[in-house]
Amino acid sequence: MMMLFMSANPLLAGGIIFCLGLCIGSFLNVVIYRLPVMLERAWRKDALACLNQAETETTDTFNLATPASRCPHCGHQITALENIPVFSWLFLRGQCSECHSPISIRYPLVELATGLLSVMTFIILGPTAKMLTALLLVWAVIALTMIDFDTQLLPDDITLALLWLGLLVNLFGIWVPISQAVVGAMLGYLSLWSVYWLFKLVTGKEGMGYGDFKLLAALGAWLGPTQLPLIILLSSVVGAIIGGVYAIIRKESAPFAFGPYLAIAGLIALFGGTDIIDWYLAKWQH
Repeated sequence: MMMLFMSANPLLAGGIIFCLGLCIGSFLNVVIYRLPVMLERAWRKDALACLNQAETETTDTFNLATPASRCPHCGHQITALENIPVFSWLFLRGQCSECHSPISIRYPLVELATGLLSVMTFIILGPTAKMLTALLLVWAVIALTMIDFDTQLLPDDITLALLWLGLLVNLFGIWVPISQAVVGAMLGYLSLWSVYWLFKLVTGKEGMGYGDFKLLAALGAWLGPTQLPLIILLSSVVGAIIGGVYAIIRKESAPFAFGPYLAIAGLIALFGGTDIIDWYLAKWQH
C-alpha cells in the first residue's frame, strides 16, 4: 500500500520523506552528541569497577532521552517550538532565546543533509524495499561520520547493529544474496585488519582503529564483496585529498578519522557502485 502511494504521488512522497529526514536529522544530532558521552561514562564506571573503586561523583541519568535538551551556556530547556528542524534555528537567528549565545550551525546542517540524502535515496532507488532499507543505512552512516569527526570513535552500538542489520536485510536478498553478504562482511573486516597489522609490524604504530574494520564489514554485509575494492579505493582517494588540504591549511600533519571517508565511499557505492564498476569494466575491455 505504501509503495503504491509513493508511486502514484512521487512529489508528495518526496516531500514527506524530506520532512521525515529533517526529523531524523534532529534525532541524529542528539545521538552524535550524547552517545560518546554515554560510552565515556560507561567506560569510566567499568574501569572503577575493575579497580574496586567507588565512583566519587554522583552523575544524573544521561541517555538519548534524558535529560531534555538544554542550552549548554545558560541551561535553558529547549521548547518544542525551538526544536523544529532547521526552521527553529533560522527563526532564532542561530541564538539561544534566553541568553542569546550562538547555536552551532552544524545542527541545522546535519538536519538538512539528512533530509536531502533521504530524498536522494528515494529519487535514485524509487519506492522499493531497497529504498526503505537504504534509508536506515544512510541515517546510521551520517551519525557515524559526525561522531568519528568529533571523537575518532566508531561506536559498536551503531557499527555492529549496522552489520547485523545488513545480514538480516540480505537474508531476503534485498541487496545481495545472503552468501555474498556473509563473505562481504568477512572480507570487509579482514581486509582492513590485515592492513592494520602490516602497518603496525612495519612502523610499530597503529594506523587505524578497529571501528574502521567493523564499518567496512557492515558495508560489505549490505553491498557484498564486489563493492569492497571500490569503497576502499574511493575512501583512500577522498581521505588523501581532504587530509592533504587539512595539512596545508594547518601547516602540520595530524591524525584524522578514516571512518567518514569510508562512509562517503559507502554511500557512493550504495547509490551507484554497480554503475561505476560496469563503466570501468566496459572501458577496460575496450
